Amino acid sequence: MKGGFEVVHGALDLIQPHEQWEYNSIGLQGASSSNFPKPMVVENRSNLERNELSEWVEHVTKQLIEDLPETVGEGLKTEEVTTVGGSFAPVLQWGNEAAGNQSNNLSTGDIDGGLSRLDEHGLGLITLLLECAVAISVDNLGEAHRMLLELTQMASPYGASCAERVVSYFAKAMASRVINSWLGLCSPLISHKAVHSSLQIFNNISPFIKFAHFTSNQSILEAFHRRDMVHIIDLDIMQGLQWPALFHILATRIEGPPHIRMTGMGSSIELLTQTGKQLSSFARRLGLSFEFHPVAKKFGEINDITSLQIRSGETLAVHWLQHSLYDATGPDWKTIRLLEQLAPRVITLVEQEISHGGSFLDRFVGSLHYYSTIFDSLGASFPSDDPGRHRVEHCLLYREINNILAIGGPARSGEDKFRQWRSEMAARNCFIQVPMSGNAMAQAQLILNMFPPAHGYSLVQGEGTLRLGWKDTGLYSASAWTSQAYR
Repeated sequence: MKGGFEVVHGALDLIQPHEQWEYNSIGLQGASSSNFPKPMVVENRSNLERNELSEWVEHVTKQLIEDLPETVGEGLKTEEVTTVGGSFAPVLQWGNEAAGNQSNNLSTGDIDGGLSRLDEHGLGLITLLLECAVAISVDNLGEAHRMLLELTQMASPYGASCAERVVSYFAKAMASRVINSWLGLCSPLISHKAVHSSLQIFNNISPFIKFAHFTSNQSILEAFHRRDMVHIIDLDIMQGLQWPALFHILATRIEGPPHIRMTGMGSSIELLTQTGKQLSSFARRLGLSFEFHPVAKKFGEINDITSLQIRSGETLAVHWLQHSLYDATGPDWKTIRLLEQLAPRVITLVEQEISHGGSFLDRFVGSLHYYSTIFDSLGASFPSDDPGRHRVEHCLLYREINNILAIGGPARSGEDKFRQWRSEMAARNCFIQVPMSGNAMAQAQLILNMFPPAHGYSLVQGEGTLRLGWKDTGLYSASAWTSQAYR
């Protein structure tokens, strides 16, 4: 824990303090794409092609959905199946380290012609997994249980291929859903210590967490320009590893450091108190005037915003790094209503390019595309027996898959989550999108430069948003918003 604050990933110089917001010059009338320059794409990769297996899986997925009864397939459109990463082209990646990732070099042709060159074991697992998802979607739990027993015997989380590892974790999550359907909903206990340590590993072996932290910090820094009293509300602060880098830059501002107040939200007052002590110690060493206020509650469950202790004259920033580990904020409609009431100068929003709303089959298809891509990105960089890779897959990615498939969903949680927060923010008159600055784009590219080009990470800037993906699939997006009160 202490080491995370001592070393801020050697990237403090990435944050540039002198790019201000000029709302009048931005001239935004909402978040329409006409207000933003044409998308700019920066690719940190060599000549990578879509593999044949991804096309085959897309084909099978569409075919299965088309064969569903209308009552089951309602709301799950073909466009939603094939649109995963915004402006990125849709692709479902399946790496195969055992075969040397040769699937990327398969010759093009029809699906039947390519099958003979693919891993038959992986194809069988994927087919059975898709059929099992269909059985669950029509409440044929007996048949789903039979297929899950077969899947758990055939697929291992330690398998050589990404396909086998993904299927193993998906089968485990779907088994939890079947059991919950029989016995009633049962949410697993969360080991925050294991989650936090796994997040640190994930931060070290991939660019996704760094991308979220530094692009958001840049937007907050620009919003705090020449402000003497600032207040940051982190909707799920965890260990607060994002903030030492920002503190360091604020401490060295030309105009002098501001007084910083931070409200950290989370589920455990013990963990929040520990995080507050760590941040306070770091701020003290920098000579910063700092206060920390822990709130052991979900943001969307706050009934009185006075509990957030907003003070007159301070500049307010709200940060939300979204994830699928658990429901960090409560009901979405209450969360966005509170954001409207707070009217912060800046809201930094980092979203996973995956939907938590819709039917089970809708969430299954979207998450299968999404997590297979992340597994593939890890498989391209680390061998199948790498302990750090397994820790991330087991403690983070599986927990997210399980939460989406076995715990979440309107039928279980009693509410339907927003499909995309950016769209909801843009649809309301209370918020205006502020385009991510050139400095944010530059530092995101510097982060990608820490990883070899052949690893396939892609960065897209368009419509005021930065999107980071693997090959052609968008995985994370960062955007900044302000209240109409600051226009």
